Amino acid sequence: MSINDMHLEQIQFFETILFESVGQEVHVSGYQFMGGGNINNAVSLDTDQGYFFVKWNESGQTDAFSCEASGLELLRRANEIPIPEVIGFGQNYQKAYLILEYIHSSRPQYNYWERFGHSLARLHTHTNHSFGLSHNNYIGSLQQINTPAEKWVEFFVEKRLKIQAGLALYNGELPKALFNKFEDLYKELPHMLPAAVPSLLHGDLWSGNVMVGPTGEVMLIDPAVYYGNREAELAFTKLFGGFPDNFYGAYNEISPLEPDFDERAAIYNLYPLLVHVNLFGSGYLSGIEKVLKRF
Repeated sequence: MSINDMHLEQIQFFETILFESVGQEVHVSGYQFMGGGNINNAVSLDTDQGYFFVKWNESGQTDAFSCEASGLELLRRANEIPIPEVIGFGQNYQKAYLILEYIHSSRPQYNYWERFGHSLARLHTHTNHSFGLSHNNYIGSLQQINTPAEKWVEFFVEKRLKIQAGLALYNGELPKALFNKFEDLYKELPHMLPAAVPSLLHGDLWSGNVMVGPTGEVMLIDPAVYYGNREAELAFTKLFGGFPDNFYGAYNEISPLEPDFDERAAIYNLYPLLVHVNLFGSGYLSGIEKVLKRF
C-alpha cells in the first residue's frame, strides 16, 4: 500500500467514525499525530466542523474506551473541574476508538494551581455509599477492579494492592521476598490508615494527565475513576515530582488533610508503583522496596 493510499484509508476511517458519532457527514481536511500514551494512537483532526481529538488502537476491544468515556462523564457531571466532552466511542475498521472534544491549550491563569487545589477539594466532596464503582475500568492497560467495599482498608488491600502484587509475582517482576513483605503489611494497615469517606477520584492524577484549557484553567484527561480515599489521590500527585506547594495549600484551605498525611502517602503510592512494575518492568521496584523497609 502506497503512502497516499494509507493516507486516504486513514481519512476514510476518521470520517466514518465521526459520522457514527455526530450523525452527519464530517469532512476531514487534515490530521496531526499526537502523544497517545504507550497503548494508543492519537491525532487531532482538522474538519469542516472544527477540531476533534481521536484515540484508537488495533485491538478492536472497546471496553477500555467505554470505561474512559464513562469516567470522563462522571467527572463532567460533578461540574467541579473542566473535562473534555466525549463525542463518541466504538469500533470500526477493526479498530477501537474514542473521540473527544479537542482542547486548544493556552497559558495558565496567574492563580492556576490555587484554583486547581480548590476545585479538586470540591470534587472530593462528591461521595458515594461505598468504595469502588459500579463497574471495573482500567489504569493504563491494566484492568482496575472496583468491586464495592464498605471499608477503605479492605478495598485498598483486596482490590488494589493484592491484585497488582499478585500479578507482578506471577509475571516474575516482583520477588517472592517482597511479595511476602506485602503480606505482612496488610496485617498492619488497619492500624495505620484512618477511616475515610468514599470520595470521587480521578484515579490517575499526575502531571501528564493535567493540561491547560483554552481560558487558562486546569483540565483533566485520562482518568481511572473510582470512589476512594482522597488521601490516595493527593498521594498520587506527589509520586512523580509532585505539584507546587500552593496547590496543596489551596486544597487544605477547602478540605484540610488529617495529620501525618505525608507519612501515609508512601503507603498509598504502593498501588501506582505496582501498576508501573506491571506495565513497565522491575525498574520501579526500588521505590517499593524503600517503602516496605519503613514498615
